[in-house]
Amino acid sequence: MTREHQRPILQPSAAFDGIIGSDDPEAAHRLAQETSWALLHRVRQVADPEIVRRVVDVAAGDGINDIAELWARESPHSLAGVLWRLYLLRRITVADPEGTADLFSRGSRRIGTIDPIVVGAVEPATPDTIAELCDRILRGAFVGDLGVTLDRAGAYARVMAAGAAELADDRDLHDEAHGTELTTRALRYATIARELDGAARRWRDGTLG
Repeated sequence: MTREHQRPILQPSAAFDGIIGSDDPEAAHRLAQETSWALLHRVRQVADPEIVRRVVDVAAGDGINDIAELWARESPHSLAGVLWRLYLLRRITVADPEGTADLFSRGSRRIGTIDPIVVGAVEPATPDTIAELCDRILRGAFVGDLGVTLDRAGAYARVMAAGAAELADDRDLHDEAHGTELTTRALRYATIARELDGAARRWRDGTLG
């Protein structure tokens, strides 16, 4: 794959706009693959904390829309799809910090596994501590062992799934529609957890696309 970018590209060029807005899915797929690997390798190579901060902060700003357009449809068997899922977990925290902290706290109490320890969460779970936790997980993709990062992210998603399921049980008695919404959210978190677990295995055996 191409490895020509000299620094992370956080905003699309005119050519980028043309490709992601076109009807050529293969071209968009190639660009997703190339940009994800270029971003990972260049950020790791530069090892500049400011560059890492900017890359992580994409999830808190409009830049996430550019990534979503390019990476969101990629398979979890690919680096682009994996990075998108990491950004998505961080983006959810940005959008609803209080709700995210509540689900994580509920999930940590309910889950009955070592996942909260794997995540490395700080107690108590507050909007600030959960935002920092998601930052650390996403940052780990660019400065640490990606396999470990994906293990942590998968554990985080499982805790969130448990929290959403518990809250769904509570809401079902009073607001069935909200309970159904939370059950769907729990299933989505559980799916992301399985995808990240699989991605961690593929990263370690060299088969991540």
